[in-house]
Amino acid sequence: MFKDLDPILHSQLRLSIVSILMSVEEANFSFIKEETKATSGNLSIQIKKLQDAGYVKVEKSFINNYPNTSLSITKKGMEAFENYVNNLKSYINPK
Repeated sequence: MFKDLDPILHSQLRLSIVSILMSVEEANFSFIKEETKATSGNLSIQIKKLQDAGYVKVEKSFINNYPNTSLSITKKGMEAFENYVNNLKSYINPK
């Protein structure tokens, strides 16, 4: 009856990151940090977990000699998010 929820996405911060990335083509680290109100260290750790799971793509570059980290969601990440939402619905409307 109840479907398993993805443990990678079941963290509030990781779910927030993926939710942001579902609505934009890409976002930089500073934007995500501001939107989630997370600390840099915690955000870095959670992004690494999402990257290791194949849910996000991380690109590091320099803009005007400043480091820039951009994130985008992968196809696998989109599918995982959609499955997570659908599975969560089974908790809201159990049959």
